[in-house]
Amino acid sequence: MKYITSLTKAMTRSMVKPLVISLGLGLTFSASANEGAAALQDLLNKIKADSVTESRENKARETRFLSDKNSQQRLLAEAKAELKAQESLSDQLLKQSDDNEKVLKETQNTLDIRSGELKELFGVVRQFAGDNKGIFEASMITAQFPERTAFMAEMAESKKLPTTGKLEQFWHEVLREMVESGRVTKMPATVIYGEGDEAQKDIIRVGSFNAISEGKYLTYSPAVGKFQELSRQPSSSILSSVDDLEEAKEGYAPFYVDPSRGQILSLLVQSPSIGERIDQGGVVGYVILALGAFGLLLAGACFVNLTRIGQGVSKQQKTDQIIDGNPLGDIMKTYQENREADLETLELKLDEIIMRAAPSIERGVGGIKLIASVAPLLGLLGTVVGMIATFQAITLFGTGDPKLMANGISEALVTTMLGLVVAIPTLFAHSLVQSKSRRLIQVLEEQSAGFIAQHQEKDLNTGVRNVRATEAVSTAQPA
Repeated sequence: MKYITSLTKAMTRSMVKPLVISLGLGLTFSASANEGAAALQDLLNKIKADSVTESRENKARETRFLSDKNSQQRLLAEAKAELKAQESLSDQLLKQSDDNEKVLKETQNTLDIRSGELKELFGVVRQFAGDNKGIFEASMITAQFPERTAFMAEMAESKKLPTTGKLEQFWHEVLREMVESGRVTKMPATVIYGEGDEAQKDIIRVGSFNAISEGKYLTYSPAVGKFQELSRQPSSSILSSVDDLEEAKEGYAPFYVDPSRGQILSLLVQSPSIGERIDQGGVVGYVILALGAFGLLLAGACFVNLTRIGQGVSKQQKTDQIIDGNPLGDIMKTYQENREADLETLELKLDEIIMRAAPSIERGVGGIKLIASVAPLLGLLGTVVGMIATFQAITLFGTGDPKLMANGISEALVTTMLGLVVAIPTLFAHSLVQSKSRRLIQVLEEQSAGFIAQHQEKDLNTGVRNVRATEAVSTAQPA
């Protein structure tokens, strides 16, 4: 179409040009009649030459148009032939696909018939492979044999029947898990410690239960496949077994094993220490502990004082010489100084010495008893304070989150415990000190009673001698 349009435009130009030229000639003739015919002849020759050139170009354009038209028809014929060939190939492939689907169904039916009971066996294998996959992923033995989890995943997710080799490998992996669970193995592994730092260390794996390194317990993290050092280690009595196992070269060594594969150990290290429990008691708890410490110091001081007095009394009982600095010596000294006094006067003076020595003997005993009585009351006070805090938390936040009430409940229970912990030993200390002081006072009273009896016996003997002397004198006089 574009060639036809060009040809039309060229013919239009060839028809318009003579008309324009004629008008120009008329105008020229009217404008200048003196110009010669030579100029008109030259113009005519130029117009003829342009017409020949344009005619030649139009024929060339028409020739190209006809050539392109033949080429387009040839390409169209080739495209139609190609489309017919592809449609024929599509029909062949569709027929082949239908034939293959029939063959596949027949083959599957044949496989199902020939599989028989083995199909159930393979289903059980896939089921156990899935179960063991989870066990292997959580086991620390996987850190030593990491390739087995991929094999178990392949066995659990496979749609095909496993080969004999894979069945044997599956049995070997299960058997290796059982064997390694009973071994103590030293192996290199990546250990995470501190605030995310990692290091390659030699660890000791105790079966599938525990792992230790450098005197500390480790836990296995299945998510990253690495060992992690416990942020808080157990007590020193448990950690001592870790050192014994690491230093052992042969034979047997005592070791604390966590049969839950680290679960119990993780809960054990989360339990609060003694210091943390005391902190839960709050201010009342610290007051109870301070009072208990003061009570024990007071009991110790009283016990030392009574022991010193008792040693002095014991030494004085073994000798007749007066030893200064003990109550029994003061009683003996008073007795010797008032030997000639009457019985009533001597008894009063000895009682005075005992009464004067009693405060020094019983000093602090009443304070110990007071502390033993006040400590449980302070524990009860802490209980009330903790319960008030608990009810305030319930009022503000409700009962949805037990952690918000834990602080108040902890304070209530811990202060009660601390009150009893202080009261019980303080009460025993008071009983011990009081019995010791009473025993000393009883010894002094016994010795005083002995001196009084001795003095009374002396007076009786003197009276008897006087009576006998009077009778003798009366008999000797004449009648």
